[in-house]
Amino acid sequence: MTTTAPRETTEQPPRNARRLASLTGWLMVITFVTSIPAYFFFYAPLREAPESISGSGIDPTASIALGALLELILIVANIGTAVVPYAIFRRYSEGLALGYVAARLVEAVFIAIGIVSALTFIFMRQEGAAVADPGLGLVFAAIYDRAFLIGPGIFAGVANGMILGLLMYRSGLVPRGLAVVGLVGGPLLVLSSVAVMFDVIDRGGTVQGLATIPEFIWELSFGVYLIVRGFKAPPTPVADNR
Repeated sequence: MTTTAPRETTEQPPRNARRLASLTGWLMVITFVTSIPAYFFFYAPLREAPESISGSGIDPTASIALGALLELILIVANIGTAVVPYAIFRRYSEGLALGYVAARLVEAVFIAIGIVSALTFIFMRQEGAAVADPGLGLVFAAIYDRAFLIGPGIFAGVANGMILGLLMYRSGLVPRGLAVVGLVGGPLLVLSSVAVMFDVIDRGGTVQGLATIPEFIWELSFGVYLIVRGFKAPPTPVADNR
């Protein structure tokens, strides 16, 4: 089995490679620390009680605003996981390294769309603009839900599972067994999200939950591995400029 060598065999890895690996790992962990509480806890009033936009019930402003703040941090961390190690990744495949940055940027765009939807929701409640039509809350909840489906759903699977998993498998920068989890988890996450889009399976149901597990394990394990061990010293096969 051939492996992907640095683009130029005379090119030396960055002297701060260990520091870049650790920072990348921490940024990956931060994506979990910010995204999970935001979605399951702080955005709960938006997802579970969209009629509260009319002013009824407990004021969800503080909860949703905190969720939006966490997701702003999430955007920075998401992009950082691709930009910070770029100098290392490009030595093995500039195409995959650029593709990873691009996919993370697209994912961040859809996260931002969800943030705007959530903030508009609480703005309309504050201004009393939806008192006569509480159904407007469903519109903003639906926009957030679909943006989440495409961003942290489809494009996260493409970026972290497919692209990053393939890059790590070919380069040997992390154990290949670990990278295989990403290569399995990415397509499963994408397929389950597409299935939700076509109403084949239920959003947030058992099937989608099970399909998310391998990607979850891969991303978290990747982050922890980089924090604890850093990138593995890769082999030095014949150069491959692909």
